[in-house]
Amino acid sequence: MSQVQHTITHLVVHKLHRAGEGPASAELRDGACRVDDAAVRLVERLCGHYADRSSRGYGRFAEEEGEEGSPLPRLVREHVVDKRLDFAALSQRMMDALRLCADEEGAEVSGYVVIARILEGATDCLWIAVVGEAVGSAVTGALDIVDCLHLDFAALPAAGRIDLTGWQRGDERYVSFLKGRSDVAPWFKRFLGCGDVVIALKETKKLVQRLSDFAETQRLEAPARDAMLERAHGYLDELGEAGSPLALDEIARKVWPEQPERLDAALASGEAPLAGGFVPDRRAIRPLVRFRAAGEQWKLEFDRASLHSGAVHYDRASDTLVLSGLPEYLKKLLQEE
Repeated sequence: MSQVQHTITHLVVHKLHRAGEGPASAELRDGACRVDDAAVRLVERLCGHYADRSSRGYGRFAEEEGEEGSPLPRLVREHVVDKRLDFAALSQRMMDALRLCADEEGAEVSGYVVIARILEGATDCLWIAVVGEAVGSAVTGALDIVDCLHLDFAALPAAGRIDLTGWQRGDERYVSFLKGRSDVAPWFKRFLGCGDVVIALKETKKLVQRLSDFAETQRLEAPARDAMLERAHGYLDELGEAGSPLALDEIARKVWPEQPERLDAALASGEAPLAGGFVPDRRAIRPLVRFRAAGEQWKLEFDRASLHSGAVHYDRASDTLVLSGLPEYLKKLLQEE
């Protein structure tokens, strides 16, 4: 997968704190941060950790679906389109909205809030991430060991990305956000002003194709490949029947427990990202366990398992497909021709 070039146009870091019953407080920076090597490394780590997390939700501003709520869509328009807000003012107004959402939802959240406008190739994006702290170890010039605080990107409790280019172009989905095992933190999703847009049939087909591609790239023996795809079919079928939404960070553990991180990376890759949180469409998962093909004068469909049971046999030498155990009604029809 090609590496995307990130160019920081604006960057600022504020601090948010809320614990217990008291109101949230914010420590605001007056102006934007200097874009130096340290800032570039921070952005690269943020984008890298975000890309590695397969469980993401997608949508658009809720106001475009007739819903009202967060002031973020209006603030983005005032900054990007109307140019009435510079970036520093935009970030401070965003912090006001973030703090209010944390208070109203009763969220206990503390951390540094990274707000950045980044060019990803030719795509203009606005990033918002709440990053916590962790204690690490450092060695001084005198070779003493001391504690030191650092940003903990591995946790990354809340992060969102607004594709400003896609938003202005009128794309269907231009807001993305990290999701946990069930959903994104309600206060942060409310802050983003995001209405989920997930088309279950379309996303299920995309997932099925990714799973099939993964099975091919692993060069598995036929029994192992079919077993993996059958596990995927069974898991997705259960979710579809129960009406339960899919969590992308769970499917790799269910389908490929031998090395789930490899499947997780495959599902997260690609130009068209997968959206978690949809109920799998059971119609779209059939290709995981069934072959379907058509020629000018024929159509056929059969289970993958039939290739191993002998019910269907492909002879490469003669380029023929042989069907065994034909039902009586079919034999009768063929004899009448």
